[in-house]
Amino acid sequence: MAIQRVNPTEAGELTEKVVSLNRVAKVTKGGRTFSFSALVVVGDGNGVVGYGLGKARDVSESIAKGIEDAKKNMIRFPLLNKTIPHTQKGKFSGGKVLIKPATDGTGVIAGGPMRAVLEIAGVQNVLAKSQGSSNPHNVVKATMDALIQLRDPYTIARERGLTLEELFHQKEQ
Repeated sequence: MAIQRVNPTEAGELTEKVVSLNRVAKVTKGGRTFSFSALVVVGDGNGVVGYGLGKARDVSESIAKGIEDAKKNMIRFPLLNKTIPHTQKGKFSGGKVLIKPATDGTGVIAGGPMRAVLEIAGVQNVLAKSQGSSNPHNVVKATMDALIQLRDPYTIARERGLTLEELFHQKEQ
């Protein structure tokens, strides 16, 4: 399955959210030198999302770099009635996530980094669980992996040569 990369100009109005901000100290002969790394998520709220990492000596500069990096790594995934089309697992390094579609009115039931990715992406009803590492970098990348693997029912029906009704009523036969 091909990853659907998105050009930032194709996406709508982008919003960004800082998932984690980390201060790093480098000890030198002259004392400590502080720098910052920012993990940022950007999306248009309509099935387009990306993440990026920015590092700089200044907080605002590291966030700006993270936003630029996130715009280069945006993907599109299918949304169905403000939720995801099916249950999906994602994995990156030690981070494992499970996302499930939910009925209207459920909201985003997810923790920390996963919540940021799903809200920015435009998912309004979803049940999610982070099962592995709690490291924000791994959780964000595992969530993106799960979103990349999502497929909408229209493409599945077309690939199988069925109509949507035949696809959804196959279990009854």
